[in-house]
Amino acid sequence: MPDYNTKAAVFWWVAFAVGCAVGAHSLATVWAMTASAKFGVTVGVALAMAAAFVSISIPRAGLKFSAGDVFICLVLLQFGPEAGALAAGVEAFATSWRSSTRWTSRLGSAAMVTASMWLCGHGLHSLLGYLASHHMGSSLGTIVATAWFSLLNLGVSATLMGQPARLKRNQRFKLSDLAGVMGWVGGINAVEAVIAALFFLAQDMLGASVLLAIVPLVGLVLSTLYFFGRQQSAEEAKRTAETNALERETQLVAIQARQREADLAAQHMQDLAISERRFHSAFTHASIGMALVSYDARVRQANPALLTLLGRDEDEVLGRPFTDFVVGVHLKPLAAVLAEVARGDSRSSVVEVQCHRPDHADVWASVSCGYFSEPDSSEHSLILQVQDVSARRRAELELHHRAFHDKLTGLPNRERFFDRLAESIERDRVTGGRPFAVLFLDFDRFKLINDSKGHSVGDEFLLQASRRLASCLREDDLLARLGGDEFAILAQGLRADANAIDLAERLLEALRLPLQVGSMEITATASIGITFSSMGYTRPEDVLRDADTAMYRAKAEGKARYALFDVRLHTEVANRVRLEADLRSALAEDGLSVAYQPLYELSSGQLEGFEALARWVHPELGPISPATFIPIAEESGLITQLTRFVVKSACHQLKRWQLQDPAYEDLSVHVNIAARDVADDEFVARVRDALVQSDLTPRHLVIELTENILMAQLSAAMGRLTELRDLGVGLSVDDFGTGYSSLSHLAVLPIDSLKIDMSFVRHLREGSKEAAVIQAIVLLGKSLGKYVIAEGVETQEQLDQLREMGCHIGQGYFLSRPLPIEAVDALLRGTRPRPTQAPLQQRAARSLALVH
Repeated sequence: MPDYNTKAAVFWWVAFAVGCAVGAHSLATVWAMTASAKFGVTVGVALAMAAAFVSISIPRAGLKFSAGDVFICLVLLQFGPEAGALAAGVEAFATSWRSSTRWTSRLGSAAMVTASMWLCGHGLHSLLGYLASHHMGSSLGTIVATAWFSLLNLGVSATLMGQPARLKRNQRFKLSDLAGVMGWVGGINAVEAVIAALFFLAQDMLGASVLLAIVPLVGLVLSTLYFFGRQQSAEEAKRTAETNALERETQLVAIQARQREADLAAQHMQDLAISERRFHSAFTHASIGMALVSYDARVRQANPALLTLLGRDEDEVLGRPFTDFVVGVHLKPLAAVLAEVARGDSRSSVVEVQCHRPDHADVWASVSCGYFSEPDSSEHSLILQVQDVSARRRAELELHHRAFHDKLTGLPNRERFFDRLAESIERDRVTGGRPFAVLFLDFDRFKLINDSKGHSVGDEFLLQASRRLASCLREDDLLARLGGDEFAILAQGLRADANAIDLAERLLEALRLPLQVGSMEITATASIGITFSSMGYTRPEDVLRDADTAMYRAKAEGKARYALFDVRLHTEVANRVRLEADLRSALAEDGLSVAYQPLYELSSGQLEGFEALARWVHPELGPISPATFIPIAEESGLITQLTRFVVKSACHQLKRWQLQDPAYEDLSVHVNIAARDVADDEFVARVRDALVQSDLTPRHLVIELTENILMAQLSAAMGRLTELRDLGVGLSVDDFGTGYSSLSHLAVLPIDSLKIDMSFVRHLREGSKEAAVIQAIVLLGKSLGKYVIAEGVETQEQLDQLREMGCHIGQGYFLSRPLPIEAVDALLRGTRPRPTQAPLQQRAARSLALVH
């Protein structure tokens, strides 16, 4: 059993053992029968085995059958399951002996068929006994039961005999595997079973002598079918012979075709020789350089185009190696190409090289090398085609320079800086002893220059500033413009960290001198962040990130200075990264909440509404200040998710409070949005969805955005505010008075209210500058028909002054701190706003009418 795996071998031996046991039991059972019964069984077994050696082919079906199953079924019906199993096993052994030479197939088939027949035969006899005991044992029932038994026995035996092959291929048994068996074979087995049942019933009614008349008749029919099959086989053999003759004729035609091809090939070789002679005549007139060279690269023949390309006479070129005219750095690639073609590894190959010229001009050439032979010469050569590609190379170098250099300053760009930084990291990791530092520089007031003087002045400033910076560098240092007003310096080969600090101080000192930009002198300071290779970096992006972090620390400490990245900053960055990940999870898992700070009408003290404020209680760190997680959300792009959460929560919660009492139906809720929300095309759609889902009236939602955001993105903000106004949502300018807005813009913006920045309210005193600013804002709001809201009210004095100035609405710790939902519920139970109060848009219109 060389091709049997373990599972197949175990199955075969188990099946063989079971079959042998069943066979032994069946033989003992038959041996105990009467002499006449044993004689009948012996005759049936003999007939079944004899029929197995005479198979009948089914024409054009590819199948064969024998009449052995008729006698097996007859023995089974007449003498019982053991006699049937014995007859089936002997017939199977005879059939497999004729069809297979493997002892595993001969013995295994006989054993498995014996076991299957014994099992199914007992089933058939049990069924027939059951039918007889219940008076249902008709002749038709016997015939049908025998036919179904034959199909069952076929399926069981086919499954058992096919299982070793499946186990060899590690395949499982599938019911679909029986589809091929239950076709012709199943039908033939059923017919044979029906014939056996008819014999059995005829014998039962007419006696055993009927078999003597029927058996010769069956033999005659089978003989007729056998000889008919032989005739069909003869006809198939005749057709096969005719097919073979046709194939031989086809082969003869193919031989003749090959002969014609050989004749054509000979003619082609002759034409090729003529073509090569013509080649030599056209060689000298080619527009590109051409040369015939020996295997050692010596020039045997060169055309005028090549001589012109090299700038040399024919005497200077012939007999010399072509490599004498190639720049040294390209000799090795050219030699490799020549050797490759000379060895026959390639029919042709191309390489680009730089050539020498007596006038020292740089000439780039594409050298194509191929194998060349002449029909009338036994000496083989290499043919070189040399084309001037200097113009293309120069264009490629220019494109490469543009791809890795800043267009404005000509400095390396971010991609080039990253490449050089990665090289420095790898060199420091492998060799050590060559530390480096990265300085990240950002100008402190560049946006003001751009906004006030224009982009052309800003570009000229960056150009001159980059030159000023470059003048402070050492020879090995690399200065790159990363984008905008951000520059980076890679300082290599430092003997100590102090060298990088000295460089930063030189840069700051150089920038203190004004730059002459056109007719203007401009002085702009810069903040510099520094990090060192001693931090153990492995990725350039990590180096630049830490230097950027240190730069922001320098800005936070007062600008126009440098800051060093250290472990403390590294911890801050790590904490920030952790908070960003936790904030992302909190937004995804509803880990945030919303607090609501009440807004009151200052003249009456009535509750007007609330400002919705995001709150985050970290599961490990406790409450996280909005001043900490809001900037993280803005920088990481999570601010849009945060705004969506606050808007949706505020709308649903306000609607719930409004439904508690009709007196609360005019309460409003204010929600702050960020610059990224203004730029988001989907923001208005999300606000609309929140209103629809909560069933909140749009005028009860007020969207607040800061004055700086409004002015910085005026064009985008104008369109977004118009969409919100069309939706019916209220609009307010937050932190008013801190930005650079103009009255012309304020007059046309579709806003309802101005919220005075708390920095003015915090320092509000009688006769102070802050009081004058607030009074001006209140008058401005009234003149434009806008409601004025003061935030940050912390004392009774501030409240009284704001009320006297005519400020409409106030909020702050003196009035109420931000409250959780439960506290607001308690507040509403003790506060009943006037049912006639109007929303902000209506009050603004009323105020405007009073002014006019």
